Amino acid sequence: MFYCGIVGFTGINYQSTPILLKGLEKLEYRGYDSAGVFVPNQALGTDQLVREKGRVADLEALVATKNVEGTSGIAHTRWATHGVPSVENSHPHLSDDGKLYLVHNGVIENYLELKNEYLPTVNFHSDTDSEVAVQLIGKFLDEGLTTFEAFKKALTLFGDSAYGFLLMNRDEPDRMYVAKRKSPLLIGVGPDFNVVTSDAVAMLDQTHDFIELHDGEVAIIDPKEVQLFDEAGNAVERAPFHLDIDASETDKGTYPFYMLKEIDEQAIVIRHLLDRYLDANGIHIGQAILDEIKAADRLYIVAAGTSYHAGLVGARMFEKWAGIPTEVHISSEFAYEQPLLSEKPFFIFLSQSGETADSREVLQNVNADGFHSLTLTNVEKSTLWREATYALPLLAGPEIAVASTKAYIAQVTLEAILAYALAGDKVDFNLHQDLSEIAVAIQGIVDDKETFDAVAQEYLIDSKNAFYIGRGVDSAVTVEAALKLKEISYVQAEGFAAGELKHGTLALIEDDTPVIALITQAKTAGLVRGNLSETSARGSKTYTIVTKSLAKAGDNYILPDVNELLSPLVTVVPTQLLAYYTSLGRGLDVDRPRNLAKSVTVQ
Repeated sequence: MFYCGIVGFTGINYQSTPILLKGLEKLEYRGYDSAGVFVPNQALGTDQLVREKGRVADLEALVATKNVEGTSGIAHTRWATHGVPSVENSHPHLSDDGKLYLVHNGVIENYLELKNEYLPTVNFHSDTDSEVAVQLIGKFLDEGLTTFEAFKKALTLFGDSAYGFLLMNRDEPDRMYVAKRKSPLLIGVGPDFNVVTSDAVAMLDQTHDFIELHDGEVAIIDPKEVQLFDEAGNAVERAPFHLDIDASETDKGTYPFYMLKEIDEQAIVIRHLLDRYLDANGIHIGQAILDEIKAADRLYIVAAGTSYHAGLVGARMFEKWAGIPTEVHISSEFAYEQPLLSEKPFFIFLSQSGETADSREVLQNVNADGFHSLTLTNVEKSTLWREATYALPLLAGPEIAVASTKAYIAQVTLEAILAYALAGDKVDFNLHQDLSEIAVAIQGIVDDKETFDAVAQEYLIDSKNAFYIGRGVDSAVTVEAALKLKEISYVQAEGFAAGELKHGTLALIEDDTPVIALITQAKTAGLVRGNLSETSARGSKTYTIVTKSLAKAGDNYILPDVNELLSPLVTVVPTQLLAYYTSLGRGLDVDRPRNLAKSVTVQ
């Protein structure tokens, strides 16, 4: 299940519709095959439920033709899991008696059993698990329970399913009911309004103060009051936290796509991390974190997707600089096929969102076993942040494009700082100077971005497949390079250690097959060139990305020389730009590739 977008608003003397629609625009990167909004008009005694297949812009166009006015409302942008993209399967969903409106993120795993047992006579209008939830709450409401009681009773039947629910009763037009388990929801607070959102960026125009919801908690939200209850029904007091993010950071500004903006911000991200963790006065990482890692006999990096690829790079730094044996694991595999652990393990979780469901499953197992952990994430107060022993922010700022770029740079950079801090006098280079030079190198590459537009036109736009090859740490970058290309341009791409070419992949090389080589490691540079020649002999169209000291006549793109283990911070940027321009040249939506969404929060 992919993470869709939820927003809700209730206030005094406000018009909720524009606030809800703008919130959906901010969340469209979370889901974008359909969208909907429900706004009750207390003054007129009417409801407006408007849903539309397609993008938020399609919903906005439809809303403009209707009189959708009121001081409260809920809205949702969806990415299909149960049921095809359609108006009927869009949220909000409506109970059979027409009283309850519900939006939902997550998966109700036992929805068919509940439907058959409790709702055999209900006339369903969608194929979603979410409608089962609202119909079930409606059934309990019809049996005489209050809205809150019916809501809580339904929650007890969903087992360990993942959900983020936002519910309204048309008879209580200024009140919202909220519950969550394994799916992030925040309550935003204001002087005469309150909001609900699955991502704070959606409501930064309204407030920067948010109350985090924990799993199993339920809330009743009115314009002037937030009542929070734990799973047992006990009242909970929790102060809001302030999110210090400029709302303008979530806008594209003059950029055509978020991805290009985020690529351009990568040099700044490194400088932010240096300012926070490694300045002229030394290293600023909590000593408790360093002591615990030093006491470990093995590190286990757990992550998924791009974060996993960042872990592949970080593992080399922990081993080669700090001398700590390190393993990197895909979280969805580790959760159910846990390897034999060392006697004193320490876990590092990498996640852009801090809500990755598979990683959380591993973290819960780690906590149950009494092991300690560190989360590196871009979202403070997220689930992985709260539940790990320690957490450090990536400081990358909001990342909106589905294809992660600056979060990868932030993860690798922070891993480098952490490994450097652990290494102490085992290393004799100046990491602050090295990273400062890398920030300059990245800026030079993004300033030269049009070069990669031409390369994409020549090599990739008309190609069905492509290969990235490299050795050592370069091979770790090739898998990220291939992921970027395939996820936004739909070119079937593969990245792997160059020496593996002869073990099968050469059979796929045909005339004009693009093969792109990364060459930054002195001891393997000749080997990679030999592997590249093997593909050329079979008709491939080759392109080299090489550091200056290893360059030869005929190489295509020359990068500045940097610390070899830090080279992924530089080599990845051309591959990001190649993916961007290939997608752009194919006329695709760079920020919102088909079948994908930003964060996977349910297994």
